[in-house]
Amino acid sequence: MSTASVRVLIGDDHRIVREGLKQVLGDPANGLPEIVVAAEATGGQEVLDQVAGLGGTAGLELVLLDIAMPGMDGLEVLQALRTAWPGLPVLMLSTYPERQYAVRCIQMGAAGYLHKSADPDDMVAAVRKVAAGGRYLTEATAQALAGAVERTGVVRSAQQGMPAGVDALSYREHQVFRLLTAGQSVGEIGAQLKLAPNTVSTYRARILEKTGARNDVELALLARGTPAE
Repeated sequence: MSTASVRVLIGDDHRIVREGLKQVLGDPANGLPEIVVAAEATGGQEVLDQVAGLGGTAGLELVLLDIAMPGMDGLEVLQALRTAWPGLPVLMLSTYPERQYAVRCIQMGAAGYLHKSADPDDMVAAVRKVAAGGRYLTEATAQALAGAVERTGVVRSAQQGMPAGVDALSYREHQVFRLLTAGQSVGEIGAQLKLAPNTVSTYRARILEKTGARNDVELALLARGTPAE
């Protein structure tokens, strides 16, 4: 990593978020090395194009990536980045709770997961640590990872066919789960993921079976970490 600056790409479709991040990261009070926003992207494919244009690790130390991106979502982009530029760290940003999404991101190769409401000092600390080759885990993320390890052990010892929870969802099932809990219909999800409605319905049925939820309302409660009554 360059000692002169930490070069960052911000991938987020909300301008107000990008402007806020640039203000936080570019504050001179953050000290040296300076954090420089080298590029911005508003969609998943644009993130990949920008990274390629900058030469991957030759032009960047870090990608700050939102999960809820239009087109390719953040998890798809993360997967593509890890394949094309495995040495380029990715710090995921989200409004989703650590309990459901941090584990998936870390498992897919993210170097950290940070909620968008994080304190600016924590944001800067996360960027510096990840850009230097480390991992940034908040207490909530660490607890989520520990819980996932524990649940994995329970699932392996449980009878076959018992609900296994969100951790047991496949990559595509997790995509559908996220969109369902965001309030999208089967038709809308199919259009976004380029899947037939019947296929989305099949994924939805598998998600309900694996999580033990009875309907979309209970899935939404699960995503927020609120138990269903």
